[in-house]
Amino acid sequence: MTEWAKWWATIRISWTKQLAYKLNLLLLVIGPTLVFFFVKYSLWTAIFRVEGITTIQGYDLAGMLHYQIWAMIVGFLAQGYNSMNLAEDIRLGRISSYLVYPFGFWPYQTASFIAFQGLQIIVAAISFVILAASGLLVDWHLSQVLLGTGFSLLMGVFWYQTSYLIGLAAFWLEETWVLRVMFLTVAQFLSGALLPLEIYPAWLLAILRWTPFPYLTFTPVKIFMGTYQGSLSEALAVLLFWLALVSWASQITWRRGLRLYTAAGM
Repeated sequence: MTEWAKWWATIRISWTKQLAYKLNLLLLVIGPTLVFFFVKYSLWTAIFRVEGITTIQGYDLAGMLHYQIWAMIVGFLAQGYNSMNLAEDIRLGRISSYLVYPFGFWPYQTASFIAFQGLQIIVAAISFVILAASGLLVDWHLSQVLLGTGFSLLMGVFWYQTSYLIGLAAFWLEETWVLRVMFLTVAQFLSGALLPLEIYPAWLLAILRWTPFPYLTFTPVKIFMGTYQGSLSEALAVLLFWLALVSWASQITWRRGLRLYTAAGM
């Protein structure tokens, strides 16, 4: 079997697994949208109207809701993957099969991620249609949507590679969920997923500019909205640098982890 055939077969199997539970797919589609309507919409409406606020750092109520909608869609495209199954494979000794199969551990995980990402694209597209039809998502342009989607998908590769690196910590840790929660919490606060980064102090923004965090949510959201004022070439350069760094760290961690691997649990 050719290398491409192995990738394609793994992607198809993973895709089938993702679609095996129809209720799960339905919840993926309607869950976040319902959460937006009943939580974020109500929250921001209360903040602006009950407190008598008209703008927050240049965002009126419509602008803030617009931002939060795109942040949700970016979350689908760029931040959906987690490394829980990967860590379990290591901890329970299931990676032994990948050491003898003609298809390695990283290619298998990456092919599975591609299948998962395909599903996330569908979920994001359906959510986009629902929110646009509701009238909450306005003033969008196809060119901005395509550019924002492309940047978000590249960001999704970085998110996957980072999650993969965190999962590899299972060579040394019995549980890696603490690391995942820590990374997710920091990313939520520093990426603009909760609040637009304009609200943060200028000195913090100057530091974050050289980290991957603003590009997780804030930058793609601004691209979708057509209001990104930074340099896209700089954003891509910073993102690719961190992607290369995390990929290199993953390779080193995998090699060192294999030296300690004893297939405990098999």
